Amino acid sequence: MDTSNGTGAGRSPQVTGAPRAAVFDVDGTLVDTNHLHAVTWWEAFRQAGHHVTTHEVHRAVGLGSDDLVARLLGEEQAAREAESISAAHAVLYGQYVARLAAFRGVGSLLRTLADQGWRIVLATSAGGAELSALRAAIDADDVIGATAGGDDVERGKPAPDPVALALDLVGAAPERSVFVGDTVWDMRAGSRAGVRCVALLCGGIPRQDLESAGADAVYDDPAHLLAELKGSPFDDRE
Repeated sequence: MDTSNGTGAGRSPQVTGAPRAAVFDVDGTLVDTNHLHAVTWWEAFRQAGHHVTTHEVHRAVGLGSDDLVARLLGEEQAAREAESISAAHAVLYGQYVARLAAFRGVGSLLRTLADQGWRIVLATSAGGAELSALRAAIDADDVIGATAGGDDVERGKPAPDPVALALDLVGAAPERSVFVGDTVWDMRAGSRAGVRCVALLCGGIPRQDLESAGADAVYDDPAHLLAELKGSPFDDRE
């Protein structure tokens, strides 16, 4: 796990009182990857002889690999095939990692929050080389204080473990923290961790589903959230 100081040389965030954590999912929230994941998972299942729709895959994106396969094929089938299907997906998705792009406004959003005293943490199912590629796309390592990756917890989202670890890494209490994500799994994980949840629509999940899963506020994308910070859940955690 990455526990490096993310404030960067020359930056002086206005940290006062107890730490405040701004926790961010990555895939579909900060980086435009959800539909790439849907297509490459679909192809991995097809190569293994399974017909699943891209719609079904898209709704499962955000789960860890084993949980995603289990959701689409069932626990028994996943026990036999999750490793091989996940490996095929990793190869297929790997064709695109050098071209991943962050959503508009990502760097400005993270740096604005850091300048306001928020400790920026990533909580993601990704790990290893994939996580490195995502961080390169975000291009804001100067303000990312820590990362709770898929390799750092036993249970992924919708369990609260990734969000809880993210808070622990920067010493922030749930009531002083906000989690931003794009899937129902994110909203459930954040709610179970006791933090307020902000949902973004750029991952492709309908607003109603996100609100039903626990979103306290919904925005189009990072740029929209940045434009509406005043009055958002980030505006009342002083």
